[in-house]
Amino acid sequence: KIQNQLEKFAIERDWEQFHTPKNLAMALSVETSELVEIFQWLKAEESNNPNQKQIEAINAEVADIAMYLLRFCSILEIDLEKAIEDKLVKNSEKYPVNLSKGNARKYNQREE
Repeated sequence: KIQNQLEKFAIERDWEQFHTPKNLAMALSVETSELVEIFQWLKAEESNNPNQKQIEAINAEVADIAMYLLRFCSILEIDLEKAIEDKLVKNSEKYPVNLSKGNARKYNQREE
């Protein structure tokens, strides 16, 4: 439903011409950076308890990120749910519970 709304929004504005995978990936990166900027200089505790203004900004950036990601998936015909399920399988192989529980190290940097 949301992907259809996003497509309609783009069609109505003749923006499909700009919605290439390259442009959408770049826009997604920009929006993600805008989310990061909200947290950039916060202490850990402050990032866990954003104020109302920050929450509103976070919500707006999360929505932008999600919309660009969904549009990207639509353009490339990526089934997002399947891509996530496939990645979870791979991650469970790279990060077995017995080696990864409570450990934030990347799989290729841990001591086994």
